[in-house]
Amino acid sequence: MAFDSRKQTWAIWYFIAAVLGVLLLQQAWSTYQQTETIPYSEFEKLVADKQVSEVVIGSDMIQGELKTPKSTGVSKFVTARVDPTLADKLSAEGIKVTGAPSSGVLSWIFAWIIPALLFYLLWVFLFRGFAEKQGLGGLMTIGKSHAKVYVETDTKVTFKDVAGVDEAKFELQEVVSFLRDPKSFGRLGARAPKGILLVGPPGTGKTLLARAVAGEAGVAFFSISGSEFVEMFVGVGAARVRDLFEQARKAAPCIIFIDELDALGRSRSVGGIGGVDEKEQTLNQLLAELDGFDPSIGVILLAATNRPEILDPALLRAGRFDRQVLVDRPDRIGRSEILKVHARKIVLDPAVDLDQIAGMTTGFTGADLANLVNEAAVIATRRKSAATTAADFTAAIERVIAGIEKKSRILSAPERRRVAYHEMGHALVAATLPDVDPVLKVSIIPRGVGALGYTIQRPTEDRFVLAASELRHRITVLLGGRAAESLLFDGDISTGAADDLQRATDIALEMTTLYGMAQTVGQRTYRASPQFFLDQAQSRDKPAASEATLREIDVSVRDIVSEAFIEARDILKRRRADLDKGAELLLEKEAITAEDFPPIQKTPPKQAPQLPHARSA
Repeated sequence: MAFDSRKQTWAIWYFIAAVLGVLLLQQAWSTYQQTETIPYSEFEKLVADKQVSEVVIGSDMIQGELKTPKSTGVSKFVTARVDPTLADKLSAEGIKVTGAPSSGVLSWIFAWIIPALLFYLLWVFLFRGFAEKQGLGGLMTIGKSHAKVYVETDTKVTFKDVAGVDEAKFELQEVVSFLRDPKSFGRLGARAPKGILLVGPPGTGKTLLARAVAGEAGVAFFSISGSEFVEMFVGVGAARVRDLFEQARKAAPCIIFIDELDALGRSRSVGGIGGVDEKEQTLNQLLAELDGFDPSIGVILLAATNRPEILDPALLRAGRFDRQVLVDRPDRIGRSEILKVHARKIVLDPAVDLDQIAGMTTGFTGADLANLVNEAAVIATRRKSAATTAADFTAAIERVIAGIEKKSRILSAPERRRVAYHEMGHALVAATLPDVDPVLKVSIIPRGVGALGYTIQRPTEDRFVLAASELRHRITVLLGGRAAESLLFDGDISTGAADDLQRATDIALEMTTLYGMAQTVGQRTYRASPQFFLDQAQSRDKPAASEATLREIDVSVRDIVSEAFIEARDILKRRRADLDKGAELLLEKEAITAEDFPPIQKTPPKQAPQLPHARSA
């Protein structure tokens, strides 16, 4: 749990203020009611000396006031009542005598009621407002929804601000039409979907798309995260769901948007206790609300998740979330449109070709592209440029992919030479093999956590299906650095290829266990497909197979990697002269492109040499 120093500081100051308030009230009351307790015998002497001006006789106490204050400045006194005929004696002495109530109501009010009232007012006007902003509103608000409510003027987002997801925008146009004119939309008996689930990888713009729907329709927009429903107290989440839908019905037409629905709608388990029961009660209440509300009143439920496979089936059935809209990573055209949207916010050099940059950012999401544009503008600002240029975007791509430059990491001369040959090995193998992305830049400048050098390849097009030969070529390129070291240093390899070996092993393992591309293992899979949008390294999990089959899988993976290493070594033997020249140039300049060293340019397909193992299946 994170520690919030601001809340702690506020609690300390509130405690200090409360203590000071009590002390000041007690001091004021004691000053106002400054009395001295005296013995009854002294009281009789004061009466005899005619020093008493008046007394108040109670059932067991006598309070009085002197005509002349004592030397201590005290003029009021109190003593125990002893003589029951005292009133007659005092009257005979000419002293004013009155009676007192049986209980000190005034004293009780000043001691308890007024301080309590002051503390309550302090809470109402100061602390409670702060606590509600911090989510500490107290037990009376624990079942209230924490949804943030936006209206059209607050969202300020329309479909013009969302690019690269044209299919998703087209699907959601119907929702906008229904919210604008429900009667016209339902003239043929059609009804709007109760719920729409936006699914896709993180950063693709699901939340932005939901806000754009509200901005286009001009209706209230209730935004809340799925995790905000779940609390440690059982029943709180269900109460918040009820309160959210009740607020939405009052504000209809409106949109309810639940982000990260998987935190709330995970598949229910059997025999859960504690927090699991709370989540299941919250989910059950959400299911009941989806069944109970009428979409014709103008309430639309939008939700977003990047893990649809773990959602409860009851949540995804027709009549609840009627429609699923895929918000996937943008293609090249989509990336170009997204770059144009974000480039409007910076000063861009007219010579910058955003379409070319879109071709260099295959696999980037909308959030990645927004970050890329910002990084490019930061780099341009740092070098005091008047506008953001293409070189700034290239540097930003390197920053995002490879990490920040480690100028403090000084390599020795032998290490720099080894790294130069390693990176040039990658580049030359990539330039030689077909179906491999061309090399954009080679560098031996350390970056990131452990990269001593890097080779950046530029995809020429988006790929959705890869052949077995293409995967083998990717493994060969990954092993080009290890092959160059082995060739130059007579088999004395280093630890610098650890990441290359891991990635090559992952690809070979997926070819064998997931894609059925190994003849020795057969046309079947031995592990579940990777989760939809999380890009997790499933290849590192142990395959579900017998011990004999696991050995065949190990042998197959070893053979694939070994054949790729032999192929990479053969390529570099043929191009040894280019390897030496490229490494020397890299040691001199530290970073080179294909224009600086033409041998790493892509070999035209008609001139590609026929290499052994290139077509092995």
